[in-house]
Formats: sequence, structure tokens, C-alpha cells
Amino acid sequence: MESTMKEMRDGASVLDFDSKSTVEGGVEDVYGEDRATEDQLVTPWTISVASGYCLLRDPRHNKGLAFTEKERDAHYLRGLLPPAVISQQLQEKKLMNSIRQYEVPLQKYVAMMELEERNERLFYKLLIDNVEELLPVVYTPTVGEACQKYGSIFRRPQGLYISLKEKGKILEVLKNWPERSIQVIVVTDGERILGLGDLGCQGMGIPVGKLALYTALGGIRPSACLPITVDVGTNNEQLLKDEFYIGLRQRRATGQEYAELLDEFMSAVKQNYGEKVLIQFEDFANHNAFELLAKYGTTHLVFNDDIQGTASVVLAGVVAALKLIGGTLAEHRFLFLGAGEAGTGIAELIALEISKQTKAPVEETRKKICLVDSKGLIVSSRKDSLQHFKKPWAHEHEPVNNLLDAVKVIKPTILIGSSGVGRTFTKEVIEAMASFNEKPLILALSNPTSQSECTAEEAYTWSKVQTIILQHFPGFN
Repeated sequence: MESTMKEMRDGASVLDFDSKSTVEGGVEDVYGEDRATEDQLVTPWTISVASGYCLLRDPRHNKGLAFTEKERDAHYLRGLLPPAVISQQLQEKKLMNSIRQYEVPLQKYVAMMELEERNERLFYKLLIDNVEELLPVVYTPTVGEACQKYGSIFRRPQGLYISLKEKGKILEVLKNWPERSIQVIVVTDGERILGLGDLGCQGMGIPVGKLALYTALGGIRPSACLPITVDVGTNNEQLLKDEFYIGLRQRRATGQEYAELLDEFMSAVKQNYGEKVLIQFEDFANHNAFELLAKYGTTHLVFNDDIQGTASVVLAGVVAALKLIGGTLAEHRFLFLGAGEAGTGIAELIALEISKQTKAPVEETRKKICLVDSKGLIVSSRKDSLQHFKKPWAHEHEPVNNLLDAVKVIKPTILIGSSGVGRTFTKEVIEAMASFNEKPLILALSNPTSQSECTAEEAYTWSKVQTIILQHFPGFN
């Protein structure tokens, strides 16, 4: 038994990738991964070491041709690989050359996803070392097209799918996921994917891509991340008729049926992963996003990227831009196109920051911020018909029906687009902004690229290069 345990420990060590230490039959590598579990520390003889053909099919530990001669002997890989030993660096060079040959972004996306499925560490090395080039591939804007065509490019599951079929047994479904030490869950119901609308079950590309960024840029272990899609159906007629659609073929559940499924899901997550697991709501429709955040904000560790994450990034961008346009936040006038999750979330955080800086009540600082939705400027005369999250922005003002007229009347110094509708910052809108601002700040934030309110080139051209433009970027929602 002692001899067997020693061989198993040695095997686990050999399986390590540039490991620093061995931990009772497990290993800790440079990424802080693969420590022994608590069970292994107590009963190390229960460890099983992947080897041979199975090892080459395990994306977590597969190194492809980077396995050394010693590792090939220890893990029964002789004959399963060509004789050459190629370093990870050379593999990276070869793959980047291959990816750059593709002219279609979706082809690059599929190539990256296939790499993640066979060699996880090489995937993240590529992403980290070539972040500017590959970020738009694994997330926006390419992920939008990937979600639209997810049924056609689907190869193997990268997360958990929880549908209405699993109602009453969601806890059992969570236990089917092989990892137990989950720290972050990104969950979507696919109803408002980027600016593309209801993509149903195919919205899974967003949680998968978002968590890839959290690993590459935030250093969170891939094994601690769990993408989840809650499938309650879709109202997208095109998907319902698509023979390749991979989700439930029914219209979206609403009301009590929807609430009960989400409630069971939230309870099961806490029961299975504990109090500290972070649940990020991603790309839920407005009417559900605000309600879920309010409902579970006091009982779970929750976060809505569209409402809260977007707001913090945009506020940081505006504060940074003040160095170029001058003045303090309180001295500027803000006009938003879009009054959904992102728009109202950004507006509220800006109002709170102005309140903090000036000591004025937030009810007063909100008056420096005006919002335009699909029906025009949000004003007090519309208050009775407004959704609850828009009501704080219903100021005393005459009705204004469109963005251009609102710009001319409000005369904002900062124009922010979060509408999800492309080309709405027209030549006339940009020219109007430039007519009364020496350096107007334009934030065209909607994504994917096709839904951006304007391009940087358009803003510079129409304003005669006096505009400060903050464009949407990969990872922003």
C-alpha cells in the first residue's frame, strides 16, 4: 500500500504543470490550482490519477505535445503522441499563427472554444498573452454572433443548463457538476443578450465568455467558475422554428412559474455551494433584473453586471475624462439615450457620486441627469405610466419626443448611449453637441458593434475632432 501511494503521489506530481509543491497527493501549481481536496487530505489513498488516453481527453490536465519524456512514461502516453516534445510557448506560437489565418471572427471564436475544450491551460495562456487581440474574439463583439448561432456551433457543454424540466430537482442538477468548490456563478435566462434581444438557451455564450475573462484578467481559477443558463423558453419566433435550436421550444414562462423556478435555483445554489458563492445575474430583461436584485440582495451574495458593473466602469471613464474636458462631475449635465438596466444603473451611480462630493441629497443630484427612452424624454407628466426604476428620473420638464430635440433643449455636456439601438447618435445629434460644447464627451456604449450608437470615426468627423469619445469595449455590457 505504501509503495502504491508513493507511486500515486509521484504520478500526481508529474501531472503538475510547473508545480511548486506537492500537497498530500495533490499539487499546487503556479495558478494556485489543483490542491488536494479536503477528502484527499484526510484519505489520500482515494486519489485516482488520470493517465493514458483519458488524460489526453482531460482539458484540465492535457498538455498535448508539451508532455515531457518523463511524463509520457509515468502516465502511459507512449505511442499516444507523436515523438516530438514541443514547449507550451511553441504551441502558443503555432496556434496564434493558425487563428490569425481566419478572416471570419466566428471562426476564431470556434477555434478558441475548441482549444479550451482540449487544453485549458494553453487556452488561458493564449488569452492572457494576446489579450488585446483575443478579447474581442472570446467576448464582445464576436460572442454576440456566437450566441445567435450557438445551436449550430455547439460541441460540448461548457456549463449547466437548468430548464423548467428540472423544476423540483435543481439541487440534484447542481450536484451533477463535477466541481464542488465554486466561488462565482454567472447566470442568464437569455432574455436580453447584449443588444440582440431574446436568444433563449443560446445565451449560454455570455456566462461562458464572461467567466473566461474573470480567469484571464481577474485570476479566478477556472474550476471555481460555473456558467449557468436558466431556460424558461423563448419568445424568439426564429429560434422556435430553428431545427438546430438547443433550448426549450415554448414561449417564456412568466409570473409565478418563473418566480418559483428562480427561487428554487437560488435556494439550491446556497445549499450546495454555501453562503459565500457569488451569483452574478447577466443579461436578464429589465422587468426581472431589478426585481431579482432587490429580492435576493439581502439573502444572497448577488450582483448584476448590467446594473452595477457597467455603472462603475462608466463612472470611472467619466472621471478619467474630466482631466480632458475639465470641471467636476457636479458641473456637468448628463443626457442618456436608454433607460433600461444599464442607463438607470449608470445614472444612479453618477448621482450618488455627485451627492458624495457635494454633500447634496441624491434627490437633488439626480436633477442633473436626464434620460430619453423610446417614447422621448422622461418627464413628470409620464410618471404614472413609467416602470418603477424610471420614476426617479421623471423631472419637471416639457415633453420632448426625440433625442435630437432633447439635446438641443437640455444642452448636455456629456451624452451617454445605452439604448442597444445602433446609429442613434446621428450626424445632427453630434453636431448639436459640438455646437455648444468645446469638448463634448460622447459615450457610445451599446454592444455588439452593430448596435453601438455611433462609431468613434463618426463622432470625430461630425464634431470636427473636438469630441472626446468613449466607445464600448469587450467585456462591457
